[in-house]
Amino acid sequence: MSKRIFDILFSSIGLLFSLIPILIFYVLATIDTRQNGFFLQQRIGQFGKPFTIYKFRTFGNSILRPISRFGRFMRNSKIDELPQLWNILIGEMSFVGPRPDIAGYYDILDGKNRRILELKPGLTSLASLKYAEEDMLLSQQENPLEYNDSILFPDKIKMNLEYYYSHSIRGDIEIIWKTIVRKKGVH
Repeated sequence: MSKRIFDILFSSIGLLFSLIPILIFYVLATIDTRQNGFFLQQRIGQFGKPFTIYKFRTFGNSILRPISRFGRFMRNSKIDELPQLWNILIGEMSFVGPRPDIAGYYDILDGKNRRILELKPGLTSLASLKYAEEDMLLSQQENPLEYNDSILFPDKIKMNLEYYYSHSIRGDIEIIWKTIVRKKGVH
């Protein structure tokens, strides 16, 4: 089975079975943030092409209350990423691959590191599992942006290049399994 067929099959099944929860979480996110419950943002995709990623909105427009308890719950449980099944279905993303980033990171890579852009961005990856607590890690740094740019991002590049050279359907299934097990609280 090819990676694309796998993505189409399982994103279709996922969307079919999660349609009602998606609608419920959309309404709850809309009420919680007092804005459209969907968060849309430009990210860098395959071959450096920008695309719009879909997520549930987890933050309001208040500086005093940027992320609510409900928003934090959605982020910690990764429920906020459920709408990305649509990105997978339409071919902008895959279940496994480098997490899509904003402009100014993957799109400016050079040399062999640009090979990462040959991959579709993914819903999960070994790098996203390793840095599942990235927000907390960054919040503990004196200069979070510098820490991200000098420590985290280079490690993600290394891990994503390793994935580039060795990815397979079997490997993807193993990464998906590790992601599911981690979400259930087993580390």
